[in-house]
Amino acid sequence: MVTNSAADLGRRLRKAEWRGRVRAYALIAPLFVFVALSFLLPLGSVLFNSLHDPVVPEGLPRTLSALADWGGDRSQVPPEPVFAALADDLKKAVQAEKAGSIANRLNIEEIGLRTVFMRAARRIGEQETGPWAPFFEAADPAWAKPGIWGTIRNLESSQHKLFFLAATDLKRQQDGSVARQSEDRRIHITIYLRTLGVALSVTLMCILLGFPLAYWLAHLRDKTANLLLILVLLPFWTSLLVRTTAWVVVLQKEGVVNALLQSLGIIAEPLPLIFNRFGVVVAMTHILLPFTILPLYSVMRQIPPSYVRAARSLGASPSLAFWRVYLPQCVPGLSAGALLVFILALGYYITPALVGGATDQMISYFIADNIGRSLNWGLASALSAILLAAVLALYWAYDRITVLGKVRIG
Repeated sequence: MVTNSAADLGRRLRKAEWRGRVRAYALIAPLFVFVALSFLLPLGSVLFNSLHDPVVPEGLPRTLSALADWGGDRSQVPPEPVFAALADDLKKAVQAEKAGSIANRLNIEEIGLRTVFMRAARRIGEQETGPWAPFFEAADPAWAKPGIWGTIRNLESSQHKLFFLAATDLKRQQDGSVARQSEDRRIHITIYLRTLGVALSVTLMCILLGFPLAYWLAHLRDKTANLLLILVLLPFWTSLLVRTTAWVVVLQKEGVVNALLQSLGIIAEPLPLIFNRFGVVVAMTHILLPFTILPLYSVMRQIPPSYVRAARSLGASPSLAFWRVYLPQCVPGLSAGALLVFILALGYYITPALVGGATDQMISYFIADNIGRSLNWGLASALSAILLAAVLALYWAYDRITVLGKVRIG
């Protein structure tokens, strides 16, 4: 009897736990759907576009099939059947108004191929039958060279790594080998290093300014601290564009800072404070500073003052008590604020675009440029995927040195 009662109680307990889990899942279901639609779906689209490139395989299927059947050396010009297949594909592409997109894709791999391809596309209606090799060579001598055929072969698959190669300043050459980009196109590694440098500079400035301010707020009376925290939170109620534009007014040659320094006789000529790296770091530090102060303040408020007093009573000097007792307890808030600021700074776009110069633009600017102006969505997706991988690696490293939010020390 006792055994049956215990088994029945166990079943009821498991059923109650199951109902509780169902209710919990139902409550978070709207949030999960929102995150999936607003984050996971776009993220999956970015990763898909960085590897999926069907323009040439769908636009020139017979040409690629003829090249595969021929199987000749990449250093040779293909025979007449390949030219005939290209003519057939080109006629269909012109009728479907897809010749421009194919030409653009070829031009991404090798500058100048758009012109070569479109010359043939404009003339393809003038000839009904072959021989096609002389026709293409007459349209442009580049068709009589193996280079353009090597580029078409590099794009024979809808899934490839060419965008990731371009994002790391590499390219697949016309003979199929991988080499560095030409000097004038070797820019992305420099941009990533610049982005990293700006993010580190802003993070360091936020720590240097935010730590003493958070320390001061944490040791004030509650009423005064709460009042001053409103000033820290005030920037969140102002548009990012407005805050950035305000720095343009403050730092320009006729702005407040230069006018004040000149009126005090400190400088004779206005200083170049805007449209350079200095302006970018200053503006981004001002915008991201609250993200350092708030985690630090939250942690500092939880540190009992008796710990430092105990260290002082045991003979420690004020500086030693701070470094050995107080500061280690601030590390969780310090690391969380630094991580948050660094990750946000990596993806900044508006502020560097408005207050920075041509050599101060970060990777987000070039991602937007490839999407909006160059229409190279594949390269933009690859650049975004690399940036995402860097952020995830940084978070993984942070997670490895933390346990339940507490940083391991020693």
